[in-house]
Amino acid sequence: MAQLYFYYSAMNAGKSTSLLQSSYNYQERGMRTLVLTAAIDHRFGVGKVSSRIGLTSQAELYNEETDLLSLIGEEHRAQTLHCVLIDESQFLTRVQVEQLTDVVDRLDIPVLCYGLRTDFRGELFVGSQYLLAWADKLVELKTICHCGRKANQTLRLDEQGKALHDGAQVVIGGNERYVSVCRKHYKEAMTR
Repeated sequence: MAQLYFYYSAMNAGKSTSLLQSSYNYQERGMRTLVLTAAIDHRFGVGKVSSRIGLTSQAELYNEETDLLSLIGEEHRAQTLHCVLIDESQFLTRVQVEQLTDVVDRLDIPVLCYGLRTDFRGELFVGSQYLLAWADKLVELKTICHCGRKANQTLRLDEQGKALHDGAQVVIGGNERYVSVCRKHYKEAMTR
């Protein structure tokens, strides 16, 4: 029986690496996967999922207008899909998360979503909010703060390396713009 999974974490916990490993495991057994990533994030190239350790895979793009149930259904009718893997799932809309529940419930295809839980202000992304609410399985991927504690928050930094308190929820960037920290160091940085 298929299930909807949400693998979440702060930045740099290996979400894309885990996604690519899962896709490889299916493919190694002769099963077909569909990898999707957000069109908004093209840091590593358009239509690619890349990990910081050098793994990469082609991916179909989605944006907030994409009908995921139709897209996945068409792919499945063309050739049987055994698993759908979605990177940057924090950018999904409420409707798209609901569509993914239909992929699981109607098409009986497992869906593995990987994304950030919260933004730099500690607030849930819309996609993450509904994945946390509706996923069958929740899995936290862990990374560590500079102090050695579990990092569960993400700071957005300015050009001088100081924590930003305001701004748009979505600003694409990597290690030059974001750092994962524990709650204690997040609070300290946000009160400065």
